[in-house]
Amino acid sequence: MSVDFSNKCSILGQFWFEYKDDEKLSEFTSYNDVGLPLAWFIATGVVSAQPKAEDYINETFNLFIATLDLTEAELEGIDNLNDLLAMAEKKAED
Repeated sequence: MSVDFSNKCSILGQFWFEYKDDEKLSEFTSYNDVGLPLAWFIATGVVSAQPKAEDYINETFNLFIATLDLTEAELEGIDNLNDLLAMAEKKAED
């Protein structure tokens, strides 16, 4: 099962808003300098999603969860950043 596009935007948007200035994450945020803020703008309703925007956000989301050693199939029911990070932390501990 895949994560709903609006949830991807919410998760990535929250991540960008909370961690954009974190030096430890600068490589990821710098590489995804379009997808992360774009997700935030869509999640907050500042702009509407266009097909090209969806491509950027889907790519950024896939890189994000791969970095956390998660797959989209594992994320069933996850709709926010805190739950996603908790899942990644639990998986890393196992």
